[in-house]
Amino acid sequence: MTEAAPGAMSAQATYVDALAVFDGVLAQVPPDQWAAPTPCDAWDVRMLVNHVVGEDRWVPPLVAGLTIAQVGDTLGGDLLGDDPQLAWDRARREAEGAVGSVPENHLVALSAGPTPLPEYLWQLAADHLVHAWDLATAIGTDLVFEDGLAAAVEQWFVAREDGYRQAGAIGPRAAVPDGADRQQRLLAAFGRRAADGSVGREPSRVS
Repeated sequence: MTEAAPGAMSAQATYVDALAVFDGVLAQVPPDQWAAPTPCDAWDVRMLVNHVVGEDRWVPPLVAGLTIAQVGDTLGGDLLGDDPQLAWDRARREAEGAVGSVPENHLVALSAGPTPLPEYLWQLAADHLVHAWDLATAIGTDLVFEDGLAAAVEQWFVAREDGYRQAGAIGPRAAVPDGADRQQRLLAAFGRRAADGSVGREPSRVS
């Protein structure tokens, strides 16, 4: 699986790296901050993590050829149980295994129709990276993206930003100062304002 944004990493490599970024932030969540507010409207820390775990729980059945309708509501509700870290570890491991077991030209049945697997992985990578920043902001931890990872997601998202915004998946593009770095530009494209943590709506799961 090698499809990549121009001059950037492959979709699979970007997704795996974004999983690692989220994992690193999740490991820092203090026991008393699961109910803390996040930059995502109406989500506390536990709800945000549940959303991301849900994204990865969707990967194996979709990659296996099931449709969203066939999966139904089996992955709704609380997916974290009594051990959010264990739930995340399982979801991450199974998602990585699923995407590594199929060829590059594999199609996934998303709500938008049959979608090449690399495109699905770019969507997931972007969502995990931005939500890792949301989670870090919620718990008061600074998160600096690795420049190559941020560049890959930024290059992929340029042609899709308007579509995300028209669908209501992200808020208005935030203003950035002259000389803003790549991370600031990427967060602004997703409606985040790195200076104060305010955002628009969260990216959708499988648009």
